[in-house]
Amino acid sequence: MTVRSKMAALGLALVVAGSGGVAWARKGKPAAKAKTVATADIAAKSNSTVKGTATFSDEGKAGLKLVIDVSGAPPGTHAVHIHDKGDCSSPDGKSAGDHWNPGHAEHGKWGSPEGHNHLGDIGNLEVKADGTGTITLTTDKWTASGGGANDVVGHAIIVHGGVDDFKTQPTSNAGPRLGCGVITAAAAAPAAK
Repeated sequence: MTVRSKMAALGLALVVAGSGGVAWARKGKPAAKAKTVATADIAAKSNSTVKGTATFSDEGKAGLKLVIDVSGAPPGTHAVHIHDKGDCSSPDGKSAGDHWNPGHAEHGKWGSPEGHNHLGDIGNLEVKADGTGTITLTTDKWTASGGGANDVVGHAIIVHGGVDDFKTQPTSNAGPRLGCGVITAAAAAPAAK
């Protein structure tokens, strides 16, 4: 019996993943890939060298998954928030306004026992010695392109110079804005012909 016929008998198919990776999936059920629904390109502010991307993907019942990747950041801990205005035009990033807070809640830590936080409170990003870092958050409290009060599109991702202390109201005492990126809806895939 050949390897191919053994795989067919088991109902398995080889799926080649991005970056040269390999994953096994049941035949007829390809490895699921979450759909990107919104993105932001993070550009340097306040004379920093920070740059990066923010990607929001639809995770079905789990909600939206946000992955922020940065490079060129000073090593250490940096607060990351979604700010109210989708405007990164000022050199210091202050054109993005305050934290996105449609529910008028107190600033806090996402998932804290106190249960209060802005919708824009993401947390702290750990940046390695090489200036790179990643933070991920999945929540069913956000939408993308729905136009509601909890829609992330039209706001801005801010990477701060300092740590989010999760208690100082309303700003978290996070320091200068080192990076800013406007959140936009992802382009729709072209229709199949």
